[in-house]
Amino acid sequence: MSAGRTARERARAELTDEIKAAARRQLETSGAESLSLRAISRELGMVSSSLYRYFPSRDDLLTALIIDAYDALGEAAERAANQVYPHPREAWIAVYAAVRNWALANRHEYALIYGSPIAGYQAPQTTVQPAARVPLVLLRILGQAHAEGWLDDLDAPEPTGRLAEQVDVLTEFAPGVPRRMLLRMAIVWTQLFGMISFELFGQLVGSMDPADDFFAETSRQMAAFVGIS
Repeated sequence: MSAGRTARERARAELTDEIKAAARRQLETSGAESLSLRAISRELGMVSSSLYRYFPSRDDLLTALIIDAYDALGEAAERAANQVYPHPREAWIAVYAAVRNWALANRHEYALIYGSPIAGYQAPQTTVQPAARVPLVLLRILGQAHAEGWLDDLDAPEPTGRLAEQVDVLTEFAPGVPRRMLLRMAIVWTQLFGMISFELFGQLVGSMDPADDFFAETSRQMAAFVGIS
């Protein structure tokens, strides 16, 4: 009985992976807006009613793809951060490079999570934790730099009011780091993905294209911006 259940679970996992792989191919050819469970079932030779037992709706499948993309991106950032570096600045630069490299290698999945909103789709709470993996890596590096004495006490504006309350959410992930530095961390997080989006979506053509040197220099300057000397 136990072996039978394990076999069924394995078969279900394999078919789930096949469905998601077919969905990713659709993303490449048609985009997320056109994702169709019926088209996937035809490609895989399944009746649509069988596929709906795995993903009851298009939105359920989209959510699975989004979580997978966030997790893959987060894993790339974490692998880079977990190497041994002589200085936290080197870890920071490595994470920046890993995030960009993943995006360049997985353009359609990047577009799924950081591109245009998908009409009629509302991301559920289950996507929040996977989406936080990259900023948490950067916060961890910032916290380590502070603990080890590598973080400069920069003369930066102190957040107040509602902004201070929002920044306070970050304090548990980088204990002891001043609020003003955590605010800069939030700025850098948005800058990172803005820069990658500019590159992937053609906004750097005619200026910083190819973007290798621009990106490398930006990663160094953003480390300094958050105080990692």
